[in-house]
Amino acid sequence: METIKKTAIVIMIITILSKVTGFFRDITLSYFYGASSISDAYIVSITITSVLFSLIIAGISTAYIPMYKKIEYNVSRLAAISFTNNLINIVLIVTTTIIVIGLVFSNLLVKIFAFGFDGDTLETAVIFTRIGMVGIYFTSLTQLLVGYLQLNGKFVIPAMIGFPFNLIIILSIYVSAQSDIIVLAIGSVLAAIFQLIFLFPSLSKTTYRYSTTVQFKDPHIKKMSLIVFPIMIGISIDQINLMIDKTLASTIVEGGISALTYASRLNDFVQGIFVLSFVTVMFPVISNLAAQKNLTDFKKSINGVISSVILVVVPASVGIMILSKPIIRLLFGHGSFDEQAIHMTSQALFYYCIGMIGYAIREVLNRTFYSLQDSKTPMFNAALAVILNITLNIVLSSFMGLKGLALATSISALFCSFLLGVNLRKKIGPFGIKDNVITFLKVICASSVMGIVVYTIDENTLTSWNPLLKMIVVIFTGGLTYLLLIILLKVKESKLLIHFIRDKIHL
Repeated sequence: METIKKTAIVIMIITILSKVTGFFRDITLSYFYGASSISDAYIVSITITSVLFSLIIAGISTAYIPMYKKIEYNVSRLAAISFTNNLINIVLIVTTTIIVIGLVFSNLLVKIFAFGFDGDTLETAVIFTRIGMVGIYFTSLTQLLVGYLQLNGKFVIPAMIGFPFNLIIILSIYVSAQSDIIVLAIGSVLAAIFQLIFLFPSLSKTTYRYSTTVQFKDPHIKKMSLIVFPIMIGISIDQINLMIDKTLASTIVEGGISALTYASRLNDFVQGIFVLSFVTVMFPVISNLAAQKNLTDFKKSINGVISSVILVVVPASVGIMILSKPIIRLLFGHGSFDEQAIHMTSQALFYYCIGMIGYAIREVLNRTFYSLQDSKTPMFNAALAVILNITLNIVLSSFMGLKGLALATSISALFCSFLLGVNLRKKIGPFGIKDNVITFLKVICASSVMGIVVYTIDENTLTSWNPLLKMIVVIFTGGLTYLLLIILLKVKESKLLIHFIRDKIHL
C-alpha cells in the first residue's frame, strides 16, 4: 500500500506539471486567436473528436486492465499479450469505421455540436474536424498502450505524455498564426502521433511484441464487450447531462455557459492532480488482487486509497472555496473577462467544490467495480445520479440561478458515491469505512482551521502585494498549517507524506 501511495505522489507531481503546460496551451490559444470564429471552430472540432474517442476507447481501456490481469493469472502472460494485440487490431478496425462515418457526416456533426455555426465558421469547423479525425487512431493506440505499461509497473512515462502533446499544440498555434490556420488542425494530429511515439522507449523494455492477430470470436473479447457496453452507456449519460447543464445555463444569464465551463475546468484540474494520480496507480494493483481473489489485500488497498484521497481532496476543496474569487480573478480576470464574469465563475466554482470529495470517491469506487469486472453497477448508479442532477438542476436553478446548477452537480456526485459505497459493501463485505470516516473527521477539523487561517491572511493582510505572489504565500501558509494539524491529529496517512518529503530533501 505504501508503494502505491509513494508512486501516486510522484505521479501527482508530474500531473501538476502536465496540467500547467495544458493551461499554458489554453492561454496561448486565447492570446493568438482570442474569442473568435477560428477559436470557436477549433474548439468544436477538438470536442467532436474527443467525444468520438471517448465513446470508442474509454470503456475498452477501462475494461482492458482487469481482463488482462485475469488472463495472465488464469492462463499465461503470453496469452494476455496475445489478447492485447487482438484488442488493438479490433480497436483499429472499429476506429476506421467510426472515422469513415465521421468524415461522411462531419457537416452534420458540427451542426449538432454547434447549432449556430454557418458560413465560413461552419466550413472551417468541418475542415478542422475532418483532419482531426485521423488523430483518433493514435489516441486510441496510446490509451491502450498506456494501460499495458501501467500493468507492467511503468507509471512515470505514461503520466508524462501530456508534455509532448501540449508542446506540439502550442507550437502549432504559434505557427498557424504566422502562416495558415489549417496548421491548427494538423498540429492536433501531430500531437497525437508524438504522444504515441513518446511511449515507444518504455514499451521496448517490456516483453510486448506486436502481431496482426484478429479474432472477433475470442471468448475474452466477447466477455470484455459485455463489460464495455455499460461503460459506454455511462459515458453517453454523462454527455447528455453535460448538454442539459449548458442548455439550462444559456437560459439563465448571458455568459452562463462560459462561467460553468471555466469553473468546471478548474474542478477537473484538481481532480486530475489529486484523484487520478492515485486511481492510475491503484487500478492495475487491485485488478491483480481481484484476479487472484485476494479479498483481504483488495479491501485494504481500497480503504487506503480512499483515505489518501480524503487527505488531499478535502483541504483542496476547502481552500478553493475560500479563495474562489481571487483564484478566478488571477487566472481569467483579463481582457473581456469582467467583474460580472469573475463573480459568476467564482460562485459556480464554490458550489462545484462542495461535491469535490464526491467526485473523487466516485472515481475510486467506479474503478473498484471495473476491477471486479462489474460495469453494470456504476452504470445504474450513474443513471440514478443523472436523474437526480437534472431534477435538482430545474429546482435549484429556479431560485439560485447559475450556482444552483453547480450545486446540483455536487449533490448528485455525493449521492452517487454514497450509492457506490453501499453497493460495494454488499458485494465484498466491510472494507474499512470506519477508518475512512475517522480520517475524514480529522481531515475536516484540520481543513477548517486551515480555512480560517487562509481566509484571515487573504482578507486582512498583504493587500498591497502582487496578486500572484500573495496567492503563493497564502497557499503555502495554508498548506503548512494543514500539514502540522494532520500530524498533531495523528492522521496515519500523514506519516507517508513526511517520509516522502524527508527522502526528497535527504533529511
